[in-house]
Amino acid sequence: MTTPPFPTPTAAEIDVVSSQLGRAARGVIGIAARCVCGNPTVVATAPRLDDGTPFPTFYYLTHPAATAAMSTLEATQVMPELARMLEEDDDVAAAYGRAHEAYLADRAQFGEVPEIDGISAGGMPTRVKCLHALAGHALAAGPGVNPVGDAALERSSWSPERCACVDPGAALADRAS
Repeated sequence: MTTPPFPTPTAAEIDVVSSQLGRAARGVIGIAARCVCGNPTVVATAPRLDDGTPFPTFYYLTHPAATAAMSTLEATQVMPELARMLEEDDDVAAAYGRAHEAYLADRAQFGEVPEIDGISAGGMPTRVKCLHALAGHALAAGPGVNPVGDAALERSSWSPERCACVDPGAALADRAS
């Protein structure tokens, strides 16, 4: 299980995340998971953005190839299959509940936000709602923490173990300077 805090992201890392998102990154407090080339894959986001907006998605998937793979899974109806896994396997359901609690504990280290109290992401602890959020949590926390996020990653065409970045050297070159 990942326990924040993460190192403060550099300006170059925020630039990479902004490029990945196609908009200015907001509330990034750390890089929670990286591509094998070093580019950000998942960011940790403040539970309250600078403008005061509550933001429950602590682990936010930013890598374009990873987000595309999760979108493809959602479009191909994998979510009902993963939801059945929760309904039919008590061990998976219990692990998913623990993943929800771990997510909340990680986020709580960066402040309590009453508007999102008890809300994690992706439908946890009882539903499968957003594979992007669940895969982001699985990547940040590591294998074995979020069983649905792990299953989504296993079923996807993307792998955190091979680079699919548009310019894999960009972040590394920027970070080295």
